[in-house]
Amino acid sequence: MTFDIVLVDDHKLVRDGIKTILERGAEFRVVGEAENGSDAVQLCRKAQPHMVLMDIGLPGMNGIEATTELLRHCPGVKIVILSMYDDENSVVSAIRGGARAFVLKTASSAELLDALRTVARGGSYLSSSVSDRLLLRIQRGDLETHDRGPLESLSPRELQVLRLVAEGKTSKDIAVMLDLGLQTVRSYRKTMMKKLGVNNVAGLTQLALATGITQWNKPDVDQAG
Repeated sequence: MTFDIVLVDDHKLVRDGIKTILERGAEFRVVGEAENGSDAVQLCRKAQPHMVLMDIGLPGMNGIEATTELLRHCPGVKIVILSMYDDENSVVSAIRGGARAFVLKTASSAELLDALRTVARGGSYLSSSVSDRLLLRIQRGDLETHDRGPLESLSPRELQVLRLVAEGKTSKDIAVMLDLGLQTVRSYRKTMMKKLGVNNVAGLTQLALATGITQWNKPDVDQAG
């Protein structure tokens, strides 16, 4: 069986490289490409692929947020996250968001294919260095106590808005990017301030930076290969 797959990465060179790897065999067929999370959701609603290979650091809606949105519309699709970041919080957030695998961009082509095959068969996959560190955290018993901390009370949409606020986006910017009403965005901001015990946008930004959620959108052009 050939599995239809959509590639989501804001670097064309990365998509071209992955496509070259996949086209060496007949197991996977690339049926679409997207540069950002919003386009990925729309594309997958039309193409209905079996799988999506999703970069975590996308502009606007990041890969984890796009995974959550995508699975709302296409619950049967299997998502593999591709990332430069190997920190446990990113991995845990991706898996909680519904991703079936987490693969580092430093992985070999053989490891990438192994991950895709595992997920295609219904399994899950974590790059070895990531899984080793997660196992250590589980053994220490601190996986839950150190994960996300004060942001645990926020919904996925609130986290999405918080990250964009921390990146300097105005409420109007966020409303356009997420296709929300301006008052809805303002309501999210007020709710988050109440939940997190801060009084202004500066407080939200400081907390977001301290917890590291903005790292999912740091530019990685020089590492994209």
